[in-house]
Amino acid sequence: MRQIFRSILLTVGVLAVSACSSNEGSQDTQSADVIIYGGTSAAVTAAVEVAQAGKSVLVVSPDVHLGGLSSGGLGYTDTGNKSVIGGLAREFYHRVYMHYQDEGAWQWQKREDYGNRGQGTPAMDGTERTMWIFEPHVAEKVFEDFIQENKIEVLRDEWLDREKGVEMKDGKIVSITTLSGKKFEGKMFIDATYEGDLMAAAGVSYHVGREANSVYGETWNGVQPEVFQHGHHFKKNISPYVTPGDPASGLLAYVSDEKIAEKGAGDAKIQAYCFRMCLSANPDNRILFAKPEGYDSTKYELLARIYAAGWDETFQKYDPIPNKKTDTNNHGPFSTDFIGQNYDYPEASYERRKEIIQEHEQYQKGLMYFLANDSRVPADVHEEMQKWGLPKDEFKDNGGWPHQIYVREARRMIGEEVMTEGHTLGSIPVENSVGMGSYSLDSHNAQRYIKEDGYVQNEGDIGVHPKQPYSISYQSIIPKRAECQNLLVPVCLSSSHIAFGSIRMEPVFMILGQSAAAAAVLAIDDQVVVQDLPYAKLEEKLLKGQQRLVYAKE
Repeated sequence: MRQIFRSILLTVGVLAVSACSSNEGSQDTQSADVIIYGGTSAAVTAAVEVAQAGKSVLVVSPDVHLGGLSSGGLGYTDTGNKSVIGGLAREFYHRVYMHYQDEGAWQWQKREDYGNRGQGTPAMDGTERTMWIFEPHVAEKVFEDFIQENKIEVLRDEWLDREKGVEMKDGKIVSITTLSGKKFEGKMFIDATYEGDLMAAAGVSYHVGREANSVYGETWNGVQPEVFQHGHHFKKNISPYVTPGDPASGLLAYVSDEKIAEKGAGDAKIQAYCFRMCLSANPDNRILFAKPEGYDSTKYELLARIYAAGWDETFQKYDPIPNKKTDTNNHGPFSTDFIGQNYDYPEASYERRKEIIQEHEQYQKGLMYFLANDSRVPADVHEEMQKWGLPKDEFKDNGGWPHQIYVREARRMIGEEVMTEGHTLGSIPVENSVGMGSYSLDSHNAQRYIKEDGYVQNEGDIGVHPKQPYSISYQSIIPKRAECQNLLVPVCLSSSHIAFGSIRMEPVFMILGQSAAAAAVLAIDDQVVVQDLPYAKLEEKLLKGQQRLVYAKE
């Protein structure tokens, strides 16, 4: 990601130098039936669906590496109920399974020593011939195989001109133009980014932040003080001040002095981001944690105080993936989630997003160095941390660091229908299903504040489990008719904050990418806008594509 943003700056510089030659009206223009903007897992499955339907497709990707979080470190898949994962998503996990059937895939570990533990399911499911846990480079290869086998053209490192790069006519997108000056014309467009940049640039309504519970009649949306459903909170009284107990001494790093709102109130805050680090414990495949430039140990004083209070859960989310590696996720009151430091990311300029990403990288690398070296960290944690490092054989062009930051939530469309807590928990029926979700309504912390008693606390950690899998409405992946009639949005879909906490899982994004593409193809064939596509036709096509649309109890 860092390298991609460097290329943006170079591109902008080239455009400035060549402005005189480009004003002649000549422009590099390409056309296809469907234009997909994004490089996520949803972008890949959407492209495959279009190509296999016999339509032309172009993937215009700001990313160089395809797959988003699925190839960016999130290898310990948030499956939920795996029985509702079908279509190209299931094909992805089948191909991962086939990869690990080859003994040559086990370079650093014997298969029988792996352990086969997944998230609520065995990592390797021999009956279903699927594997849900994998190394980043394996996922990226599967995505690249999808692209090559279907002869899909991908234009990488192409960034939408968000100011003037979307041409609209009669309620439809005619073309999009990137910062490099390339223009892409299509009949249908799919925004498969985590940020929803094409959707926003096309003038489609969206929301950023947490809606008040009163907006959609919800319980778990909005501000949720003193609600702790994953344990990522301060369990003992910890002072947030430089001199403990003395407000006059100033606040420690990453604590807000903003007074917390009342329970259920809406705000513009979003759940925290992090990098899903892949770590290696193999001395022959390990890059030790180095002191990052600008490192300041005082930034981690809160963590030191947590250790001093007896906290001992450091390694509980070092989830094992093959070859003695991990998918390392946030865990505890002060961990890899950079709480409160991402609020402006969804709407930020590319340059500001680059800064936010670098700030997150700096914070997280500093955290790893602190854990491995600072004298305030318990000796047993030091000893264990010094066994770990970044893997030499992952993200080779980025020093073992993931290309993709975990954008857990950014913009969310306000479309023809909004998926809410009621839809996910079963109190509101869903019609016109284009896929299913099943994971818990999962929100990470959104703020770190000072309680009335003067101690620090986190807020926003929610984990409510649906009673059973639920369907996701076609109307939630299309804009309102009055706003855009040839755009589908499978990632930043129309959803409340808390419902999105369940929908936002990578298998679901793959499912919705495929379904969005199927709808785009049918709309082209029927010469209708996406809002007028007969659902019966879409349902038939999705079922033929092995999608699973309605839950059948096992």
